[in-house]
Amino acid sequence: MMSQAFRRWTNVGSKGSILGAVMFLALSTWVGIVYVGSSYGTGAGVAPVQPIPFSHQHHVGMLGIDCRYCHTTVEHSSFAGMPSTKTCMNCHSQMWVGSRMLEPVRASYASDRSIEWKRVYNTPGFVYFDHHIHVQKGIGCSTCHGQLDRMPFTYQEPTLLMTWCLDCHRDPAKKVRPRAEVFNVNYQAPKDQAELGRELVAEYKIRSAEELTSCTACHR
Repeated sequence: MMSQAFRRWTNVGSKGSILGAVMFLALSTWVGIVYVGSSYGTGAGVAPVQPIPFSHQHHVGMLGIDCRYCHTTVEHSSFAGMPSTKTCMNCHSQMWVGSRMLEPVRASYASDRSIEWKRVYNTPGFVYFDHHIHVQKGIGCSTCHGQLDRMPFTYQEPTLLMTWCLDCHRDPAKKVRPRAEVFNVNYQAPKDQAELGRELVAEYKIRSAEELTSCTACHR
């Protein structure tokens, strides 16, 4: 009769180690899911420190400057475009000319070197996003960027997770607005948005939900 190779307590130990590994894997998965959806993973709600404390609240909310004055390519390009320093100096060569806070703007203009702004919205390289098509189809700036006119410091409003994009692509009638209201940061959807949305979807020839949720719509 052969002697027992392993003691009986090793059975309990092996079962415990298997259970522990399963629990560790489940916990790791849960932590990963929570992290990806949090502001740490998505960047939502976090305002990066910029070289100059630019305030959309001041420029858009208080002064009423239109989005297109600075973001000049948003209506005809995939990129909204960042304003050149000359755009800033159109005003600041006449006002706040001695402000220490705006010294980097004056230095940039004098040296012809761009200000190194920190990017706020940054989609992954495998995602294609076109500002122009969204503007032309009646999707407002505030739909994606939030109430910029109330932001003293600019931050990313949505999560930019795929589920956020798909929520609109599955039913664009919920978000679409008249083109004349695209740049109106204070636009409020009317009570008959469902009916208006259907009409605008047809008028603007917005594609079907099947096409908008196809992988190739965003991943090219």
